[in-house]
Amino acid sequence: MKLIISTAKLAVISICTISLLSFSCGGNGTTKTGSTAAASSPAAIPSFRKFLSEKQFNDLFPQRNKFYTYAAFIKAVDEMAQIKLQVSRRAESVYQFTRTDKRTGKATIVRQDGDWNEEWAKVKPDSVFTVDYGGFCTDKDAQTNKRELAAFFAQIAHETRHGMNGTYLDGLMQLHEDNTSLEYLSDSDEYPAVKGQKYYGRGPMQLSYNGNYGFASDCIFGNKHILLDNPALLETDAVVSFKSAIYFWMTPETHKPSAHDVMIGKWQPKDSDKAKGRTPGFGMTINIVNGEVECNKGEDMYNMKDRIGFYQFFLTKLGVTDPNCACSCGKMEPYKY
Repeated sequence: MKLIISTAKLAVISICTISLLSFSCGGNGTTKTGSTAAASSPAAIPSFRKFLSEKQFNDLFPQRNKFYTYAAFIKAVDEMAQIKLQVSRRAESVYQFTRTDKRTGKATIVRQDGDWNEEWAKVKPDSVFTVDYGGFCTDKDAQTNKRELAAFFAQIAHETRHGMNGTYLDGLMQLHEDNTSLEYLSDSDEYPAVKGQKYYGRGPMQLSYNGNYGFASDCIFGNKHILLDNPALLETDAVVSFKSAIYFWMTPETHKPSAHDVMIGKWQPKDSDKAKGRTPGFGMTINIVNGEVECNKGEDMYNMKDRIGFYQFFLTKLGVTDPNCACSCGKMEPYKY
C-alpha cells in the first residue's frame, strides 16, 4: 500500500483448518502544544484480547514473521483505543489536528498549518470530523465487527504475504517491501523528509512516503518527528508497526473515507461516487488501500482477487459471512489526487 494521505502541498504517488467460531466482537509537525480543559475521567476500555484470543491470532497467521506477535497486536489496538483525533479543515487544504488522550482527557493541538489564521482561510467553509481509534472492530454489532476485522486482516495479509499463492496462510510475513533502495520522497511543507532517511513501505499496511509517516506520527504519538526522524521504527517495534496499520484503517483522507467507515456502513456514496462505481463493501476498501493500481481494471486483476480471497478466507475462520459483499473494485474508479 503506497498511498495513504493527501496533505497540503503533498504530492501523493501512488491459515489453518480450525474454525474460529468463538470470536466475540461486541458492539458498543512543528508540534504545537496548547491543551484544552481536561475532560472527565473516561470509562475503562476493555482490552481487545477479550475479542480475539492468542490461539485465534496464531491460527489466522501460521506462517507469520515472529516479529508480528499477538501481544504486540493487542497492545497496539488497546493503546490506539485511547486516542481521539479531531481534524479541522479550512479552505480544503489548511488543517488543524487536535489529539486527545482519553486516559487523561487532555487535548493538544499537534498540527496547525501556517495559513490556518490567514483571513483568506478563515472565510472559507470549515469542516470538522473526529476519528475515535477506539472504534476499531468494536463500533457495531458482533457480525459487523467480525467482518471489519476480516477485512482488516485481509488487507494486511495481502500487503505482507510471501510466496504461498492461493493458500492464504502467508500473511504478516514481510516487515518491509522488497525494494528498499527507493526513498519515497514527496514535497510536503508540514512533513518534510529528514535527510538520509528512506520512507519505503514498512509494516502491515506498507506505510510509504514522508508525508504519510509524518501524519501517522502526529496521530499515533502527537509528534511528527518520531516517525519522520526514524521511519525504521516500523520494522523494529512491532507495536508501532501495528499502530501504523490501525491509524491507516481508521483515518479518512482528504478525498477518501476510512476503510473503517466503509466496513461499518457509516460511509454512503454520494451521487458522484455512484457515477464512478463506488459502493459500500470490501471492494471499496481495496480502492482506499491501493485503488490507483488495482481498481477499474476488470475482474481478473491478480492483486485485487488475492485480497478478496484473503477476505473470504478470514470470514470463514472468524465464523461469519458477508452474503451481500460488493467485494470487487474491478469497475470502480480510483481516487485522483
